[in-house]
Amino acid sequence: MRRILAGLLATAAFSSTSSAQEFSSVYTDLDAEQNCVVYDQAPDGEGDWSQLLCEGYKGYPVFLSYSDARESVFYGIPPQGENQPVWESFTPFNSVGNKIEWRLMSYGGKTIPLATIHRWTVVSDLDEEMEVLVVEKVGQPDAREGCAVGYVAATGNENANDAARRIADNQVFDFACGADQPVVEFGDIPVPPMTGFGDQ
Repeated sequence: MRRILAGLLATAAFSSTSSAQEFSSVYTDLDAEQNCVVYDQAPDGEGDWSQLLCEGYKGYPVFLSYSDARESVFYGIPPQGENQPVWESFTPFNSVGNKIEWRLMSYGGKTIPLATIHRWTVVSDLDEEMEVLVVEKVGQPDAREGCAVGYVAATGNENANDAARRIADNQVFDFACGADQPVVEFGDIPVPPMTGFGDQ
């Protein structure tokens, strides 16, 4: 996938602006009761955790994990040989929203879901709920790398959606999961601490 996109970008550099890449959005629902199946969970009396496989966008699934009032989500094709990607969430209690925005990159007749933007509800340092937009790199069939690329506080930030789309369109392609640090943008309230690839 990276080779294909690199070729597209190289071609675009020598093309007119009218044939440049185009970005757009589509939306899918995330409903654990309606479009997810539980494929692993804690045995009775041994904790409270579960792992779900959910419908995503055109063959790109969504993996939803739950443990101790916290959630983790992976979008796209996971690393080969792994049933569930690495846990990636916020340290405080949290939950994900029921709508996923997929950022699509189109060029030369090809359309690829490059990133997702997903709204989370997280308990802030003041023990109040706040909303955070999490920008994630989508795992591709041949480059199965997916992780958080950016966090944008939606509470106290009227430009949160625009900021999240800018991060998705400009940062995701070259982002190296496990090596690069996610972008963090906030308004009046700082983004809560994270765990996993996006540790801050």
